[in-house]
Amino acid sequence: MKRRAVWVGALCAVFAGGAVLAQGSEEGFVSLFDGKTLNGWARHGGKSTYGVEDGAINGHFGDAGRNTFLCSEKAYGDFILRLEFKLESGNSGVQFRSAVRANPDGSETVFGYQSEIAGEADRVARIYDEGRRGFKFGRIWLDNTATGTLVTSSAAYKKGDWNKMEIQCVGPSIRTWLNGVPVVNMFDGESLTGFIGLQVHAIKNPDGKVCARWRNIRIKDLGTSQWAPFFVKGADGKYALRDARFVVPEDWNFEHEKGYLRGMHKKSERRDGLVVSDKNYSDFIVRVTYQIFGGNSALYFRAEEVNTPWLLKGFQNEIAGGAKDSALWHTAGDKTKGRGWVAQDDEFITKVRNPTGWNTTCTVAYGDRIVEILNGQRTIDIIDPLCEKSGKVGLQLHGGINAEMWFKDFEILVITPEMKALIDR
Repeated sequence: MKRRAVWVGALCAVFAGGAVLAQGSEEGFVSLFDGKTLNGWARHGGKSTYGVEDGAINGHFGDAGRNTFLCSEKAYGDFILRLEFKLESGNSGVQFRSAVRANPDGSETVFGYQSEIAGEADRVARIYDEGRRGFKFGRIWLDNTATGTLVTSSAAYKKGDWNKMEIQCVGPSIRTWLNGVPVVNMFDGESLTGFIGLQVHAIKNPDGKVCARWRNIRIKDLGTSQWAPFFVKGADGKYALRDARFVVPEDWNFEHEKGYLRGMHKKSERRDGLVVSDKNYSDFIVRVTYQIFGGNSALYFRAEEVNTPWLLKGFQNEIAGGAKDSALWHTAGDKTKGRGWVAQDDEFITKVRNPTGWNTTCTVAYGDRIVEILNGQRTIDIIDPLCEKSGKVGLQLHGGINAEMWFKDFEILVITPEMKALIDR
């Protein structure tokens, strides 16, 4: 599906009807469940069973050891999913942007984002990462951060009755609503596409009782967002920059066979070695995977080129080889002061970072909101009215020190005005 045509159509639907979409317009939605059969769905994971009764899919307990999922045969990237659910017993959820992997023992594990369905009202419509990041580093929920905010779903939940759930994925944005009340508004870049799934949670002594029921399942397909790489491999197997350039180019060389960019900087060179984007970017998610062997580095964003030895002014997603990795630093210019450390979480970052191998750091810049993610774990989530609203992205080799860095998978996903119209609805 072509991204441009999809997003123009989606934007027109939002603006043409004013607030109609937010109020429940069904224009562009298609049904994923015909009300009679399980056509278009396949079971993965455990051995619990699913059936159809009175126009609803029923999930029955039947596996004490593994969670079971009824999964759409089609994958979806950006979308709005609407459905109704009723929890009868135990625990359930709605998977999205999910996948399945085979285990050595022949079993399957479903993994990916899950919008929670539970008996506890304050958990419903929150985001859990099934089979992947859930319960790591003392965190259960992807939307649960030290500085983030969450609207509780307690008041909206109708326990023992039918409830309406809405899930929207637009690029890195994930939002949920419960009975029309917004619950989650988060950013994440772990996966951009995958199937939809209906969960029956594993319980001891399964007896065939109904866990949950789902009905009126429909989706508005908005295509799939794509990362745009700054490192591009040519037909000859060699890498080159795209939409970016080197500053102090003698500091840089691609290791073509190994697939990474190597940066080496000598203490005698006062200028920073840089990879700088040709374009300015306003709202986006950008990421890079790195190894640090000495010195200091950063992932620059919303930065401005200035006449200083460090050459860029603006935000740095810090790469320091320690507790400041993914902390947020603001650099001075030639005529303006920097703000220094804007946000940091040394204790948590120390748990998350890999001290010896590759790490992946990620920044989301969306208006005044800045989100930092290290190895899939959110380290910073702040609203910063003083932030720059646009600028370059880049990679740094700090001047005046001996430094060596390896970088790979440097890429960006731009959040367009069309996408913003849906994210902000």
